[in-house]
Amino acid sequence: NKKKIKGENLSGYIEGTDLKEELIIITAHYDHLGKHDSLIFNGADDDGSGTVAALEIAEAFMLAKKAGNGPRRSVLIMPVSGEEKGLLGSKYYTDHPIYPLENTVANLNIDMIGRIGDFKDNPNYVYLIGADRLSQELHDISEQVNKEYIGLELDYTFNEEDDPNRYYYRSDHYNFAKNNIPVIFYFNGVHEDYHKVTDTVEKIDFEKIQTITRLVFLTAWELANRDERIILDKKEE
Repeated sequence: NKKKIKGENLSGYIEGTDLKEELIIITAHYDHLGKHDSLIFNGADDDGSGTVAALEIAEAFMLAKKAGNGPRRSVLIMPVSGEEKGLLGSKYYTDHPIYPLENTVANLNIDMIGRIGDFKDNPNYVYLIGADRLSQELHDISEQVNKEYIGLELDYTFNEEDDPNRYYYRSDHYNFAKNNIPVIFYFNGVHEDYHKVTDTVEKIDFEKIQTITRLVFLTAWELANRDERIILDKKEE
C-alpha cells in the first residue's frame, strides 16, 4: 500500500542592503516521527530545539533591520520538512532553489541543541560538523565568534572523515554541502530519548539552547556583514 502525503518548507526572507544578492540560509527541520498507534513522538529536542532557535534568530535579524542596522547580505530562515524521511525538504529546495545556489554563501543547520548527549557531563558544548569541509575560512570565523562572544566547547568529534556515525551526511546541511555551499551543522549528540516518545519538552535545557542560538546568530551576522564572501577552498566529491 502507498499513501501520498505532502510536506512544506517554510521560508522567511530578510532582504539585505548593498550585498543583498548574496544569501545566508539557516535551516532546522520541523518534522519528526509523528504518531504511531496511540504513541506521539513529540521531538522536543529533535528538532523542536532547532526550529525554535531558527525563529529566535529570525526575530533578532528583523529587530536589527527595523532599528536600521539590518544585514548587508540577505538571510533566509527556512524550517524544512521531511528530514526524517531522507532530508527531503532540503533536497527539494536545493533541486528547486528560490534564490540561486551560486549566490548562497553558507548554510547553518540546527538539529538537536537542547539536551546533553551521551558522551558529555555538562551542557557547555556543541558538536560542530562540516565547518572546515568546504571552507577553512568558515571554520575560522566560527571559532573566532565563539572565542570573542560565547565561550562554548566546540567539539569536532563527529566531524572526522572516518566518523562511523556519518552525521555529516544525515541532516539537512548535506544537501547544501553536496552543492558546494559551505555548511555548519550544530548538534548536541544523541541521548537516551533519541527517536523515542520520551523526547519531551520538560527535559529540554533552555539555557543551552539560548547559548548555542546566540553562537549561530553571531556567526550568521558575521557572514552576512563582512566585506568579502567566504572562500570556497574545497569541493564536495
